[in-house]
Amino acid sequence: EVQLVESGGGLVQPGGSLRLSCAASGFSFSSYTMNWVRQAPGKGLEWVADINSHGGNTRYADSVKGRFTISRDNAKNTLYLQMNSLYVEDTAVYHCEISASGIRGRGTQVTVSS
Repeated sequence: EVQLVESGGGLVQPGGSLRLSCAASGFSFSSYTMNWVRQAPGKGLEWVADINSHGGNTRYADSVKGRFTISRDNAKNTLYLQMNSLYVEDTAVYHCEISASGIRGRGTQVTVSS
């Protein structure tokens, strides 16, 4: 059974940082491009970043470029999202997602507020 379990969310002040993790199991993690996506209150799903299977190529939404860094550790079957210089507008539930299938985890809440 495919499982994606996100963690690391929380409440942070504007300008702060958080590091999200996604523990993957039940599939060959190292073979798949992975995404981070987010859903803000009352809005649709927004793609944030992706990383190819080996971690050598990454892409970012313009809204997070230069502030967020996606990475992975295939030995640990774990995906990461380092988020710096957070804005109030980054408040959302963040999900990791298998790019090829759209399967995603339940997400972790990130709230940026003073």
